[in-house]
Amino acid sequence: MTDDLKCIGCGATLQSEDKDKPGYVPESSLYKEDVICRRCFRLKHYNEVQDVGMDSDDFLTLLNKLSDKKGIVVNLVDVFDLEGSFIHAIKRIVGNKKIILAANKIDLLPKQINKRRVTEWLRQSAKNYGLYADDVVLISAMKNYGIEALMASIEKHRNGEDVYIVGTTNVGKSTLINKLIEHSVGEKDVVTTSRIPGTTLDMIDIPIDENSDMYDTPGIIQAHQMTHLVTPKELNIIMPKKEIKQRVYQLNEGQTLFFGGLARIDYIKGGKRPLICYFSNELNIHRTKTSNADRLWHEQLGDLLSPPSDASMFQLDELKTVTHSTNTEKQDVMISGLGFITIDKGATFSVTVPKSVDVTLRPSIM
Repeated sequence: MTDDLKCIGCGATLQSEDKDKPGYVPESSLYKEDVICRRCFRLKHYNEVQDVGMDSDDFLTLLNKLSDKKGIVVNLVDVFDLEGSFIHAIKRIVGNKKIILAANKIDLLPKQINKRRVTEWLRQSAKNYGLYADDVVLISAMKNYGIEALMASIEKHRNGEDVYIVGTTNVGKSTLINKLIEHSVGEKDVVTTSRIPGTTLDMIDIPIDENSDMYDTPGIIQAHQMTHLVTPKELNIIMPKKEIKQRVYQLNEGQTLFFGGLARIDYIKGGKRPLICYFSNELNIHRTKTSNADRLWHEQLGDLLSPPSDASMFQLDELKTVTHSTNTEKQDVMISGLGFITIDKGATFSVTVPKSVDVTLRPSIM
């Protein structure tokens, strides 16, 4: 990396070490005149926005810059992993701004999903975090589902003002922005890049009309997602790419399910019952007796229990166990960044995950 070479498109410091970080350019182009980074190049020539991860401190600096600007916010979340993709600091920039919660990847959930219940759960979950959404829209940026509804909602709420699209990494923000460009602009040369002073990376602005723009902000990296504890190859296994097929396991008390070697659920009490698992179709689920589970995790991590493929990359001494009961209703047990298990009422169980990963319960959306 060299501090005196900046991308003329976005102002990021140019570097040729890491393709996923701001300012990446192949080494052969690093010292050419008027260099733009790969992200700006793809935007300029292919009308394609690529997401770049930003750590929390940088992101908060950016959010604080936006707090006094006029406009509305579209907060893109992953419907498959709301807890992992929800930005708790977003309240700082929303302030009095209107906010649209756009839940992406609805195509990954099984077709028998109750969309009305999903929408209500999203609205209520945001409210629990202190965020009152003016609208909730279910979309699939990849499959082009709900894009028209989102655009109509944006138009309805923005009142001629700018639009800021905010989301975490891996939530599909780039895909959405590219779809919105397709729908609203249509012409490649209309897209421009602009710089907001004091930010680590610029925001890309897309003209909506003569007086207002849509801004794409860099994706924030959330440390509590399972996705940050795996390699890119393993990420391909745990992140679903197509509709999830439910997998049903009949469990007796004292049995355990492993999700690869990344997490496990021990079924403690409630009589024989089904645990319905919603994880990437590629992720291996293994059933065993709870009495054997600790030994199996130590002996088979990286082999029978994988991902991780390399046992040394996973800290078995850095785990936490949380115990829950489904006392009153059927609930989904969500493991942030990995998936969820639906369990009917009357069960007691414990979930073991890496310390940084969240485990939460919600009323079942099935």
